[in-house]
Amino acid sequence: MKTVPAAALCLASALLCGCDSTIGDSVQSALSPREAPRTRAFQAEGRATYLAAKAAAEDMGYHYVRGGPAQGELDEMSDISGGDDSGSSRQVSLKVRLSPADPSGTSVEASFEEILESASTGATPGIATETPLRDTPLYEVFFRTLGQDLQAPPKGQ
Repeated sequence: MKTVPAAALCLASALLCGCDSTIGDSVQSALSPREAPRTRAFQAEGRATYLAAKAAAEDMGYHYVRGGPAQGELDEMSDISGGDDSGSSRQVSLKVRLSPADPSGTSVEASFEEILESASTGATPGIATETPLRDTPLYEVFFRTLGQDLQAPPKGQ
């Protein structure tokens, strides 16, 4: 009697260990962020790239929250708009991280997240969820505008 369960256990573990598991892939993708930040490298000094990223975000309607060229960080927020449900709100955040890239360039990592706050119905007000935006053209618009701002002559000339 004990040989049947032991044989079944050996067979099951051989099947699970010897195959690519689609279950493990789907669990991993469900637990990992839906949209990884996107990165582009630009042949420009870090401070100039930061200023161009800030100008690009402002051109897109975002407002400065925090960061600076020395930290290599820039956080921006969109205006608050009404959500899909009555009494709810929606906002989009843009987080930019800059780091040196070879040779003499700057790597720019950008991530867009949607912030949704549901209408409070007697529950705790002010609870919002942040979700990375999927399949959005905002990345291409941001990087294209950043590149154009880097190639433009300095303002005031």
